[in-house]
Amino acid sequence: MTRHPIRLGAAIAAAAALALTGCAAGDAGAGAPETLNIDYATYSVLSLVIKDQGWLEEALAEEGVGVNWVLSAGSNKANENLRAEAIDFGTTGGGPALQARANGADISTVYVTHASEGFGLAVAADSSITSIDDLRGASIAVTRGTDPYFYLLQALEEAGIGADEVTLENLQHADGRAALDTGQVDAWSGLDPILAGAELAGAQLIHTDPSLISPIVLNVNNSFASQHPELTQLVIDTYERARTWVLENPDEALGIYADGAGLEDDVAELAFGRFNHDISGVPNSDDLSPVLLTIGGFMVESGDVRSEDELNDALGTLFDPSFAEAAASGASTE
Repeated sequence: MTRHPIRLGAAIAAAAALALTGCAAGDAGAGAPETLNIDYATYSVLSLVIKDQGWLEEALAEEGVGVNWVLSAGSNKANENLRAEAIDFGTTGGGPALQARANGADISTVYVTHASEGFGLAVAADSSITSIDDLRGASIAVTRGTDPYFYLLQALEEAGIGADEVTLENLQHADGRAALDTGQVDAWSGLDPILAGAELAGAQLIHTDPSLISPIVLNVNNSFASQHPELTQLVIDTYERARTWVLENPDEALGIYADGAGLEDDVAELAFGRFNHDISGVPNSDDLSPVLLTIGGFMVESGDVRSEDELNDALGTLFDPSFAEAAASGASTE
């Protein structure tokens, strides 16, 4: 049976009923906000599908709630906007979400959008660098605070190369690829769809290992979730609807992805094929903690997180699976 997102009015009524018994997660009587601020990203097919289909706008229209879509150019930008409360929901890698939480951001990971194999270290087509072992002394473009950054640190350590043996150029993802194309750096640690575009333009992948990467997740500001639990549930229901729709309509989803991300068809097809949406959307700590613990060790070592205690505290408080569990079971739409 195809699930449809609950309308906000029904959700508010349900939340109000719970409030009478003292069971509501937040103050349903506070009413809905004037605007839902939510991000979209070229690394999140689900966000582009929801934006294209207008499902949130349709569900919220009767309540007079507008939807403001904000582009996240990377996990670091999503985290910046979450901290500034410019957005209520932001899409990041699991590692960047953990870093933000450990550094004091009052956010929770409430949904897992997909896993991706679209990460790697790229060099120019005519580069003399043919493997990661050749990177000692090289300049590498990467966006600090994003999955490609934590991927790079792990890959270098596995190769026995210290972070102080390379020069890291902190550039946003698209700028990193541009620096590689123009010869300003020797290598670039990137992600799809920008990485797919670079590959098809001739760049060579010298290292890729999906086991070093955490899934892409959706995070919410806890102040928003506590004040508007019914609206938070609606957003997660809509993401679960989008996941089902993408799995059932891959060709149409690919077209929406290409248009929404502004990609050539071949680039979109390569990147889309490396996204795995056939996974659970529930942020389960048993599944996510092992890779995040590994990534977290690099955060502490590099100074991106102050201490192991702060890291462990963040890991213990980051995940809120309740909304995704309700969406997956259909309980929130019944």
